[in-house]
Amino acid sequence: MQKPVQQFSPPLSRRLLPWILLLAVLASSCVRDDALSTDLAAAAYAGSDSCQECHSEIHARWQDTLMANVLQDPTTQPEAILGNFAANDPLVTFTPDDVVFTYGSKWKQRYYTQIGGDYFIFPAQWDIRNQQWRRYFPQPGGDWWTAHYPEDPMQRPTGPLCDGCHSVNYDTTTRTPTEWNVGCEACHGPGSVHNLSQTANTIVNPARLDSVLADDICIQCHSQGQPKENPIDGRYYDWPVGFAPGNRLSEFWELEGPHLGEETFTHWPEGSAHKNRMQGNDYVQSQMYVKGVTCYGCHDVHGTDHEADLLAPGNDVCLSCHGPQLQAGPRGSVTYHTQHEADGDGSVCVACHMPEIARTIGDVNVRSHTFKFISPALTDRYGVPNSCTNCHDDQTTAWALDALETWPQVSPWRVAQ
Repeated sequence: MQKPVQQFSPPLSRRLLPWILLLAVLASSCVRDDALSTDLAAAAYAGSDSCQECHSEIHARWQDTLMANVLQDPTTQPEAILGNFAANDPLVTFTPDDVVFTYGSKWKQRYYTQIGGDYFIFPAQWDIRNQQWRRYFPQPGGDWWTAHYPEDPMQRPTGPLCDGCHSVNYDTTTRTPTEWNVGCEACHGPGSVHNLSQTANTIVNPARLDSVLADDICIQCHSQGQPKENPIDGRYYDWPVGFAPGNRLSEFWELEGPHLGEETFTHWPEGSAHKNRMQGNDYVQSQMYVKGVTCYGCHDVHGTDHEADLLAPGNDVCLSCHGPQLQAGPRGSVTYHTQHEADGDGSVCVACHMPEIARTIGDVNVRSHTFKFISPALTDRYGVPNSCTNCHDDQTTAWALDALETWPQVSPWRVAQ
């Protein structure tokens, strides 16, 4: 009778070795992560140039964005001054030689000067679209902070009122930033640890945050509101002092809300933004925000070739998610949905869903970010502009309502709202 083959059984220590090694790896990983977390908490701001070595392509694109050029120094960039100082306008009581920084280059341009340790904005601004000078003077009773500062613009410092959003790591004590303009660390947090250890957990990446925290990074500056703590060292601030990427913005900042049925300095009576820099106030009301669509789902602030640094041109961004087989429409073709010619202005998604109703300077408006269709009926009821007669400005709201009633699959209840 053949003896059974004896099974070889390694010693217990050898059988447990793989598990011991695994536990050792996990333990060392935990220690390493804890150490990095500790280091990250103490990370310092290093400036955008420190990101260039590893992220050269992104850095190059970013340098051409509006974010990177909010403030420009005319002593090194004389072409930055867009205003016509030869116009002999009585509003202009200063010269280009008095300008320390220009602010803005798309819709309007304002001009900084320095007095002592503070910066101030001259009381004349350049309307870029209309090529004319306009007064810069926040009216008492407009912005909430006007009650806490003198009416003279030369006594309204930009540090507490502007510069936290126009720089990286603005220090309220020294009144200086790490870097002027919206640099890498304004969105990614301090980068000194990441510069030494280029791992994912040594820097804040909005793409790895939940949608609320990711959007908070943009909303910190693209919104109207007030800090939770004010004043700070005797000064009233108009930006979320203390907030850093990865934090919950609501712990530092309270958004200005609408007073439904009432037109305010910041909102139309139906709840949409009335003025510029309110994309965040609009967006948190939208279904896009509720569903977790992030700001970076449409925009790339590192820079693109498209308007507003959109990820794609025209309707392409919208139709990448909203199509006959995706989300809630549009059903059928774009022309069927819009009842306008395919290549006409009326078939551009943002024409109806992001109307230009938020005022920035003079008659120049920027786009709403609630993504709601504003019915002509709301114009009759509250005076808020609507998409139809904004474009067909020779027609009435009654004409627009009658036209909408003939459109296929348009609810008469929504039109009447």
